[in-house]
Amino acid sequence: MTAPSVSEASGERPVGRTQRKHYVVIGDDAARRVCGHLQAAGHSVCHLAYPTDAALHRAVGSGPDEGQHLGRVREVAGVAVLFDDDAESLRYALAVEHIRPGVHLVVTIFDRTVADQLESTVPNCRVTSPAEVAAPVLLAACLQPDLLALDRTSSGHIGARWEEDTVRLEPYRPPRSLRYRARLGKIRGQLRPHDGSSRIMLSGLAGLFAVLVADWTWSVALNHRPPVDAFFEAARTLATVGPAAPHGSPGYLVFAGIAMLTTIVFTAVFTAGMVDRLLAPRSIGMVGPRALPRSGHVVVVGLGQVGLRLCTRLQGLGVGVIAVERDPAAPNLRLAKALGVPVVVADAKDRFVLRKLGLHRAQAMAAVASDDLDNISVAVAARAVADQLRVVIRAGDHEAIAETRSLFSIGIVHDLASLSAVHTAASLTGLEPGAVLAHGRRLLVERTDGAFAQVPHAARCDHHRHGTPGGRRTPAGHHPPGSRDDAEPGHGSVREPAAG
Repeated sequence: MTAPSVSEASGERPVGRTQRKHYVVIGDDAARRVCGHLQAAGHSVCHLAYPTDAALHRAVGSGPDEGQHLGRVREVAGVAVLFDDDAESLRYALAVEHIRPGVHLVVTIFDRTVADQLESTVPNCRVTSPAEVAAPVLLAACLQPDLLALDRTSSGHIGARWEEDTVRLEPYRPPRSLRYRARLGKIRGQLRPHDGSSRIMLSGLAGLFAVLVADWTWSVALNHRPPVDAFFEAARTLATVGPAAPHGSPGYLVFAGIAMLTTIVFTAVFTAGMVDRLLAPRSIGMVGPRALPRSGHVVVVGLGQVGLRLCTRLQGLGVGVIAVERDPAAPNLRLAKALGVPVVVADAKDRFVLRKLGLHRAQAMAAVASDDLDNISVAVAARAVADQLRVVIRAGDHEAIAETRSLFSIGIVHDLASLSAVHTAASLTGLEPGAVLAHGRRLLVERTDGAFAQVPHAARCDHHRHGTPGGRRTPAGHHPPGSRDDAEPGHGSVREPAAG
């Protein structure tokens, strides 16, 4: 989405419906979706799960003994490498480029630095990221239900809306009420500790400050000391070395003695909280951008690539955000801290945790973890805490709940895998897609001319359905039991046996 305009959504047609071509798709579940879209468009597909070098040579090679299947040589129009692990994607992408230089490559890479290096090294490679494809759709769902997508451009943010069978692009600015609530929530979040050690530290600090103020007030009001001298004597009392001189009544001396003894306790409390905060890893601040907002914020559950990008997009609009991550060793925790994203390490299915996050005062909650079933559990728990809250759910990856319409009663559901698959299939067939939107059962792809083409839903292909039990990833170069990557690769449109 690059400029405000009105773009008509054309009639439903498969991605890349021009002429029958042959493609090679490498990967597991995401690759099965792309393979399904290419089959629906009438193309021939060779789908490999975790191929060996020999299988890769047979699938994409161009020599007399390579790329041959059933006595014929297939011209490979493009290769897609689709893994959740950047290292696996990079390894197979470089291998394909080595075997068949110059072939049209579409590769899934999450890390932006790695993606830039790969594109500069392999000019014929187009890098896509499911997180980047999904972020505009999720961002729009968190802010306004009637927005299909919200993306940022050099001139500002552009929103997409569905109006009378068309997609309308228009400049977007968050409503004033939303910006006011978000700003107020950030202010209220300052010096509002979330964890026990922070509360202990602030309690000790507040006690020390109270002793200082009380001693200074007594010296100025009752002993008639100059304010500067009174402050010096109050500081001596706070440091437990006593007043500079025994000025005042015996009552003041008794007060100063009690204040010094009390200061010892407050100092111990403050020190204990400070040491715990310094030694323990913290992703939440008491002041500044990493302080937890108290209202008008969005709670993002799951700090994977999708969750992290959603958090940064929300912050770019000035909306407060709280990320919730269950794994204390999640790789994105350090990056979130560097980006100023407050992260609570806890299980978001716990209603007590959700209440502490101020869910009933939040703008929305987005459950975007990698496990669909966890996201549904979080959404149900959020409904129990705040039944009027807008809940955005990432679902559709799990084949048992592929029909996401059944979840509409508990939240706004987006199948991110389908969006990414459509974007990848369009990239592979040379359409150079822009945004990918979802409206009801419609999937819409932005073409280079700014118009949106409607794409039919396509089922996963049947290749490698049981290749990796439970959907677990297999390291590159290793194969699950029963793998047949050394066999001849199958070709999707005629449903011949597939490798892996």
